[in-house]
Amino acid sequence: MSGATPPAVLVVVGAGPRATGLLERIAANAPELWDEDRELVIHLVDPHPPGPGRIWRHDQSPLLRMNSMAEDVTLFTDESSTLEGPVRPGPSLAEWAAQFSGRGPRHEPYEEPADPEVLAELRTLTGTDFPTRRAQSAYLDWVFRRVLADLPPSVTVVRHRATATAVTGPADGPQRVRLAGRAAPLTADLVVLAQGHLGSAPAPGHRTLAAFARRHGRFHLPPAFTADADLSGLRPGEHVVVRGFGLAFVDLMVLLTEGRGGTYRTEPDGGLTYLPSGQEPVLHVGSRRGVPYHAKTGYRLRGPRPLLPRHFGPAAVDALLAEDRPLDLRRDVWPLMAKEIGFGYYHELFHAHPGRTALSWPEFSAAYDRLDWHSDGMAALVAAAVPDPADRLDLAALDRPLDGLVFPDADAFQDHLRDHIARDVARREDPQFSADLGAFLALLSVYGVLPRLVAAGRLTARSVAEDLDGWWHGFFGFLASGPPGFRLRRLLALSRAGVVRFTGADLRIGTDEATGTFTATSPTVPGHTVRATALIEAYVPAPSLDRTEDPLLRRLHRAGALTEEVVADAAHTHRTGLLAVSPADGRVLDPSLGGPHPRRIALGAPTSSRAVAAFARPRTDAPAFRQNDAVARALLRELAAADRTSAPAGGTGPSVPGARRAASPPAAVPAP
Repeated sequence: MSGATPPAVLVVVGAGPRATGLLERIAANAPELWDEDRELVIHLVDPHPPGPGRIWRHDQSPLLRMNSMAEDVTLFTDESSTLEGPVRPGPSLAEWAAQFSGRGPRHEPYEEPADPEVLAELRTLTGTDFPTRRAQSAYLDWVFRRVLADLPPSVTVVRHRATATAVTGPADGPQRVRLAGRAAPLTADLVVLAQGHLGSAPAPGHRTLAAFARRHGRFHLPPAFTADADLSGLRPGEHVVVRGFGLAFVDLMVLLTEGRGGTYRTEPDGGLTYLPSGQEPVLHVGSRRGVPYHAKTGYRLRGPRPLLPRHFGPAAVDALLAEDRPLDLRRDVWPLMAKEIGFGYYHELFHAHPGRTALSWPEFSAAYDRLDWHSDGMAALVAAAVPDPADRLDLAALDRPLDGLVFPDADAFQDHLRDHIARDVARREDPQFSADLGAFLALLSVYGVLPRLVAAGRLTARSVAEDLDGWWHGFFGFLASGPPGFRLRRLLALSRAGVVRFTGADLRIGTDEATGTFTATSPTVPGHTVRATALIEAYVPAPSLDRTEDPLLRRLHRAGALTEEVVADAAHTHRTGLLAVSPADGRVLDPSLGGPHPRRIALGAPTSSRAVAAFARPRTDAPAFRQNDAVARALLRELAAADRTSAPAGGTGPSVPGARRAASPPAAVPAP
């Protein structure tokens, strides 16, 4: 390696799945874009383990599971990926796990997980199982080690188990990244911020509720990552209002029941009975919809995979943008999105269950292609082609199943919602309803296409606020990000045992100073009020630069070196809380420069790119993978062009040429 040119230096803040995905794309593109005779030093800065990061670290309850099947999780590109760089396939979590039971080939660098419980799980894991988060942690650890092995000898990765607290430096010069507890900064040509999901201080409304709890000696938990939350203050038998019925609630339910010693008994009829430990509180749960997220499907397609996108793809986005006018997502875009979801649904229904249809697929699809989603003609076509109304896709009913329903008392509502949940679980586990999976795949396709339209900036500010960040975000999670069916069957058992009580839709939280209790009401059960001595906000913190707990972002924001995304027009202003970045390349928008910072890039959850998911379902052309590839190629080109940089203060750790190709490479070189 020549000593004439100093090494190029990249600092990546964050070492979780998103940073790992970026490294994978750097490794894939390096043979084309990086001079093998020049050294590149990449510093990874994260106090948590590289690969899993904080969210997927091994150090969390073994009771917590993913909400995806093992065969639906990958960090690798495949034949569906639309990239400028090369596709480098790799195993899904299920394919990787199969090596430990001898059911699949070995994947280098081979190493059995140190935790015997995780290894035992991996040896029996099937593609349709929902793995523990610890199993996913082991997979992400292996992906990180494989990425290190794939890097060329000229690239060295240096790991720093520390928190980055500041980034300084001129737009046309070296950037200095300061780490907690260390005097000397790292000096870099370019900096990538990939911290992932971040916590934030409570919003004013939550601070008011927290103050009430302090005055009366009550328990209040603001939005938080459930695996990190301290729940020890909840007493056995204490009545707790829980606002939120999504995945955070499911985790909370697990930790406060099984996590406190409760167990389930399977009855002769296959039903479950919860056997309490006596340590559980009583959870009164409600939300905007008032129902839990739809269970994940437990089956595969029975017909051929639909060719997606069809009605909402690049051509449809081009046509919308060509109209050269402000767009409203619900009015202008949703009909195309819904038609795409419907296409996936009916494609599977007609191919896998033709006995429940009255037309041939070619006849139906030809008419379907011509008709608008909300038209009378479409309704007539579906009615003629699908005789049973239960087989027709009704997205509005799926979205708000309690709309228009009122119950005379709380017990009547408990019965109704238990029946609703039982029917949902049965449908999602019965392959006779595999059309639901077709709709799910089309929903993922829509999710992948939408970012380009959003990046064009043509949605009105109100539509971004109410439709995109509000309704669509919730609708997508409600349909696509639900728990496995067994979790909802256990929820039913907890309901029958009285450990969980359902409160209703459009939940309203209040406080009663006279009694020192939180109150919860819902129009679903008029006149019924729940009183509780504890309140939990069961959802993750919303992004907020103003309240972020990340010291680096907080300092940059206060210094005016980055800004919140604000979408504004004459009619509305929407403050998203997201870090504003350039849509094309993820450059941090720096108000002091009047535009993108040439040496700072940000990726993932807290950014306005909205390409949040760090890993994806195979063969879905994941937006995050596309963004990782584009950013990796830009980084390599710019680092190759950098003709000088200061040596990183404090040392880079030893360079290990060739180690990245070894059969059993070491972990990233630790910083001294």
